[in-house]
Amino acid sequence: MSEKINLEEYVLSEDEEFMSVNQRAYFRAKLIAWRNDILREARETLEHLAAESANHPDLADRASSETDRAIELRARDRQRKLISKIDAALQRIEDGTYGYCEETGEPIGLKRLDARPIATLSIEAQERHERREKVYRDE
Repeated sequence: MSEKINLEEYVLSEDEEFMSVNQRAYFRAKLIAWRNDILREARETLEHLAAESANHPDLADRASSETDRAIELRARDRQRKLISKIDAALQRIEDGTYGYCEETGEPIGLKRLDARPIATLSIEAQERHERREKVYRDE
């Protein structure tokens, strides 16, 4: 099922059956493009870190360089976690569970998925989850 869909031309529509072939192809293409962008940025980060690994004789320069390196590595870790969520979303597309709330089984909604293609909860379920988290944090 490797249909090509033009992301610029296709428009998500509530009139279509939820998670139709076109919608699945749209989200698959969107997720793959997102993952490719992250991987490209990661390669650029690694190239930058390799170029920056020069030993700075000045202590302030070295400290600044180390701080920059730590920030870039934290960003890379977040990107690695994001790639794993993208891969999980792609797997859900393949197994037919993509677009449905993990908690309720109801459709998540096209607008939410378009804004956050890795979403696993409907807005209502996400809000309940965040309220529970806040209660535990406040205790």
